[in-house]
Amino acid sequence: QVQLVESGGGLVQAGGSLRLSCAASGLTFSRYTMGWFRQAPGKEREFVAQVGRSGSSTYYANLVNGRFTISRDNAKNTVYLQMNSLKPEDTAVYYCATSQLGVGTTTPRAYDSWGQGTQVTVST
Repeated sequence: QVQLVESGGGLVQAGGSLRLSCAASGLTFSRYTMGWFRQAPGKEREFVAQVGRSGSSTYYANLVNGRFTISRDNAKNTVYLQMNSLKPEDTAVYYCATSQLGVGTTTPRAYDSWGQGTQVTVST
């Protein structure tokens, strides 16, 4: 079955950087759009970024555009999220997920498989 394992979360000061990774198995990785979502306590899960099957197409939520960069390595079945200039409001559990749809569909319902999440905490 499909398995997604996120890593790279942690505690960082405001203005700092983190790089999240999501290793995928049990699927033909290059056939899927990959997305990152996040969920803060008491809030709904929200879209962060997505990357198309080849890696050439990306799309970002307005809140992270210019600060976060999504990329993928199809040879390693891994998707990354480089997060720079982090803010306390970026604090959340970050999830990666797969979608059979192309770049541009950002609703969580469009995503089929999900990882367990990795905690990102940004302190002031």
